[in-house]
Formats: sequence, C-alpha cells, structure tokens
Amino acid sequence: MESVSSYRRHVALLMMLPLVMIFEFSCWLTPVLNSKLPQTAAAAAPSFNGCRFSEADCLALNSLTLDGHLSFRHTSLGAEDFGRMISHPPAAILYPRSVADIAAVVRVVHGSKSSITVAAKGPGHSVNGQGQAPNGIVIEMAALKGIRVNALDNYVDATGGELWVNVLEASLEEGLSPRSFTDYLYLSIGGTLSNGGISGQSFRHGPQISNVLQLEVVTGTGQIKVCSARRNSDLYFAVLGGLGQFGIITKARIILQPAPQKVRWIRALYSDFEAFTRDQLFLISQRSNQSSSASFDYVEGFVVHNSLHSQLEWKSALFQSESIVNTSLIPPYSASPVLYYIELTKNYDVTESKESVDEKVMDLLAPLSYISSFLYSTDVTYYDFLDRVHKTEMALKARGEWDVPHPWINVMIPQSKIVEFDNYVFRQLLRTGITGPVLCYPHNKEKWDSRTSAVVPEEEVFYVVALLQSALPDSGPSLMTLMKRNEMILDYCETLGCKQYLPRYTELSDWERHFGDGWTKFLTNKIRFDPQGILAPGQNIFPRGGLVPRPSALAAAGRQRV
Repeated sequence: MESVSSYRRHVALLMMLPLVMIFEFSCWLTPVLNSKLPQTAAAAAPSFNGCRFSEADCLALNSLTLDGHLSFRHTSLGAEDFGRMISHPPAAILYPRSVADIAAVVRVVHGSKSSITVAAKGPGHSVNGQGQAPNGIVIEMAALKGIRVNALDNYVDATGGELWVNVLEASLEEGLSPRSFTDYLYLSIGGTLSNGGISGQSFRHGPQISNVLQLEVVTGTGQIKVCSARRNSDLYFAVLGGLGQFGIITKARIILQPAPQKVRWIRALYSDFEAFTRDQLFLISQRSNQSSSASFDYVEGFVVHNSLHSQLEWKSALFQSESIVNTSLIPPYSASPVLYYIELTKNYDVTESKESVDEKVMDLLAPLSYISSFLYSTDVTYYDFLDRVHKTEMALKARGEWDVPHPWINVMIPQSKIVEFDNYVFRQLLRTGITGPVLCYPHNKEKWDSRTSAVVPEEEVFYVVALLQSALPDSGPSLMTLMKRNEMILDYCETLGCKQYLPRYTELSDWERHFGDGWTKFLTNKIRFDPQGILAPGQNIFPRGGLVPRPSALAAAGRQRV
C-alpha cells in the first residue's frame, strides 16, 4: 500500500511541474537502445597516460598542446545521462578551455585509421545516451564558458556548453531575454540548437533554431567556421536541427527582446478533447502582426488521468492547494478517462495595475470553452515562470525520485490526425494510468525555417505530444512495460504520418523515411562536413570510417542495418 501511495505522490509532484517539460535533451544526438558499439579501444598502447586507443592514435592525441586537457581515466563520467537506460563509457574525455582544443582533437580523430568517434556532451539531460561515444571521445562542453550580452543590438553570444538559465540571467541584467525557450532551462545552447528547442512560446517566435543569428562550428574535419544565413549558409542551416551530424556548436548568437517583469500564469480544465484542441488552435492563431496585448504569450497543454484513484493528479495541476474543487462538474471516468488542461501566460510589467491585467486576461479568455469554474491563475516573476521546472527537480531529487529511468518519447502529429491519436493513445493506451507529464500542444509550421535540418509534418499546424514518463523501482509500471507501450505508440504514429522529435531509429531506410524529401540534402551535407562519420555516433545514422553512403547508393541500401 505504501508503494502505491509513494507512486501516486511521485506522479502528483511531476504533474505540478507546470507540466510543460519537454527536455530538449542537451546533447547533440539521439541514439537507440540497440546500436552497434564500435570497437575502438582494442590494441591498447601500454604507456600513454592510460590511453586505450591504438599506439598511433595515442601518440597523436598525447602530442597535442591543449589549453584544457584530455583525460583517459574516470571515463565513466562520460556515460551518465538523465535517461538512466544506456551507459557506454568513452575511452577519453576532453575538457576544453578553447575552441582550438576541440578542433585539434577532431582533426586527429578525422585523420585516424581506426574507428574512433566524437560526441559533444552538455549537462547530460538525454534519455538514450545521446551524448555518449562508446570507446571514443566525449567532449565536456560545459568546460568551455562564455556569455556576452550586446544590449545595443539585442543579441547575446554564448558558448555551446553554456546553459540557457545562465543566458537568461545574464540577459535579464540588461532588461532583455531570449524570445524562445525550452520548458527546462538547465540545457545547453548547443544541445537544443542541434535538435530544435520548443515550448509554449514557439507558436509566436518559432523554435530556438529560428531565433539564432550566427553560429561558430567545428566541423567533422576539424575546421572552425563562423556561419549565418549569409555566410557559410549551407553549414549554418545544416547544423541547426542537424542532430549533431555536421559539426559541434561552439558558440551561438541568439536574438534578444525586452524582458517582461511579471507573468499571469493560467490553467483551464477541459473534459472534451475537441473543445480543448479547438481553443488551442484559436489561441495560436492570435499572433500574426498583432500587438502583444492582443494574445497570450505562451500556449501549451497537458493531459491528466481522470479517476477516483488519481484525483490528486489533476488537482495538483491547480495552483492553490486550498482550492475548492466541485467534482460534480468533472465527467465520470467511464465518460472521460483523461482530462486536459490548457496552460497560458500573459506578460506584464509591475507598473501595470492588477485591474488592468485582469481585464486583459478575461478578454482573451472570453472565447474559450473550458469547464465553468475550473480556471486557475497565479502571478509570478518572469524568471520564476521560466525556471519553474527546476523547483520540482529539486523536490524530486530530495526524495530520491529524480535519478530513475526515463523512457520518454516525443512525436509531432498532423493536426488532422490529433483526434484519432487522442482516441487511441490518450483514451485507450493511457487509460490505466499516466506515469509522468504528458504534453499536448500545437505549433505553426510557418515559424519553422524549412532551410534547417529539422523535420516536421507536412500540415501547416501540427501537435507535439511528449510522454515524459518515469519508471520507479518499487511502484508503478516497470521500465519494460513503459518501453513496450512506447513502441506501440510509435508504430501507431507511423500510420498517421507523424514525425519523431528527437528521433531514434535503427535502420537506414527508417532515417530516409523520416527525412523524406530532405534525405538527399542531409546525406550530401554529411559527406561534405563530416565525411568520415566521426561526429555524434549515438544517433546511429551513419557508420564510422568513410562509409557514409552516397545518394546514388540509397536505393540498394534497402533495409540495411546501420
């Protein structure tokens, strides 16, 4: 009985996140559980500071003059991540103190005749070993620090290993802020820009990859390149959303805007999915060339279980613990096994009166169809809203419930298929319970720059659904149960024309299908910028050693396993 109670408390605490927790997994790629591990650490040289590569590689690496240092000991540190499901230690870890350090090591690996690979690693918030390089070299990007705010021209330069929370704090000192965030701020700049970087601001400003002016990149040949939409543009657009396949982001120039001081944070409850999605679509349509006062500044949504055993789950989404909840207004489980919340914010400054903020918010809420009397709000600082997930992280760590396996999946679903998805996944597969936050909110495709490597569904509006699950050791579904359910969901999504966000595949043909018409361009960029296939081995797309397939060979590749 105690384990069940502990499990429910864990789920309830997760639901208090503000359930908007898409981790952008601050590494450069997304590997798969069944990836083949390269055998690079054989034929060890006996006397090179513990180096386990070939004698030639150890000589080359140890002869480098670095500002930082390359360690061949305690390499298990390079195999830790948030997912707690995969751990493949590298044979070495680079702690760079300069971009030149990174370029020098990459050049050695590029020229090696063995199968050494390189992975850039941020703070380790991946779920499938994304920042790992089995028997290769992991670059600890956090060792390379640097943030410079240009308040005159409204941008900030930050190194690839810096965290978004540090960029936010430095920008706020100048009264500025990045326009687009992830829901968790303790992710690296380079990690989210290698994937996309999404949250509730994306409907207006696009993902983080649409809010970058310039990059500094170390390519797979060890070249240091500065790139933008006008300079080395092929590399610039390839790297943004490129899953780390074309270069290591060592610096990014990010757009800033004036920062608000306060936020009205709102949640509205729905039992009808069509009303929930209809209102979300209305809200994200209120953004084109309008003043900021004419729409909300953040639009997300999440799904919670609806049963007598899980009332704590949806009640915990309320802001006031003392709130009086009239459960008679909630449909029975038999009619609605899950409930839905829309989550919104309205930014304002401290000079604005409460009455003025109330009036603006109620005008914006008037067209919506949430359940009467189930509207909850609170006022917090802009920083506290953006940093909200971190507080729950600290609470879970204190209870020993943070460092557990996290079999997360994220899918992008065409708008025309989201009701079908609800009927099968939310109302059937998840009807027995939800083991963590489940996000569900729409995006405008026009806000995603089609020149980047990021892949989204074909329709002009698509939904992101994120199942952010935890596998507790003593209660709730087992890790294997959750992983099997994930596979059922992903298989079903294939029939709907979905795309995976942070994709994971094991076969070349699956990657080709994922990228669709963009596959040839993706392949061409790989040949151009990382011809030996040394970067980001965890994604399991291309083999190491110059065996990257040419576009003409794709037809013969078939179902070849990579």
